[in-house]
Amino acid sequence: SENALQIIQNYDIIADGTDNFPTRYLVNDACVLLKKVNVFASIYRFDLQLSVFNYRNGPCYRCLFPEPPAPGTVPSCAEAGVFGVLPGVAGTLQANEIIKIITLTGEPLNGKLFTIDLLSFHPVLLTIDKDPACPVCGENPTVKKLIDYEEFCNPKNNMKEITVTELKRRLDAGEAIQLLDVREPMEYQISNIGGLLIPLSSLNKHIDKIRKDVPVVIYCRSGKRSATAVRKLNDEFGFNNTANLKGGIIAWAQEIDPTLTVY
Repeated sequence: SENALQIIQNYDIIADGTDNFPTRYLVNDACVLLKKVNVFASIYRFDLQLSVFNYRNGPCYRCLFPEPPAPGTVPSCAEAGVFGVLPGVAGTLQANEIIKIITLTGEPLNGKLFTIDLLSFHPVLLTIDKDPACPVCGENPTVKKLIDYEEFCNPKNNMKEITVTELKRRLDAGEAIQLLDVREPMEYQISNIGGLLIPLSSLNKHIDKIRKDVPVVIYCRSGKRSATAVRKLNDEFGFNNTANLKGGIIAWAQEIDPTLTVY
């Protein structure tokens, strides 16, 4: 947020191809505040979404998605993976929209959301209405300056977190800690730090394997799925001894064990 306005003010059209929600909301709000066009594309596995926001008094990203999804519920491209050609297709379609806007030809996707699944090649074109109650571009906007988008998309709660250095220190000191790995089996085979493997999708079926008498540190690749697991165990099953490993396996490889395979 600190320099976004300074960067974006020098351009007329912004192409947003980011894959994290804090940056998407940041780009959207900056574009609205500076009256810049936002050509948006997002990808997930085999699916693509494309739209043009904040163009000719059209809707903005928040008109379509007023609130970010709950933390950990939507994996990033790095976590979920994407079809190899999909980023190139998305970028080309963004360029197509930008050319239409610059040359005033054709019909840009203003007030429309184009989606397509490259496996079935089935396209869908949806209409997006401008939301009069939108907090950024609505009739009475409440967001008049950039905010803390990490906090907006990942609100603080009672979830405990632990750094990899603190975990390593406590393990080396001989403290009894249960490590719980909520990644998929294929990921576990690539690299692991010795935790009990219970994929997030199977967590409900294996609650009896998770201890309540010692601290439980939960981890995944980057810390997102494990955050979801912590909230689930705390909110639905009454655990109060869980902690999320900040940065997950990636942080462990960067700060503790550089020989660990990062994927």
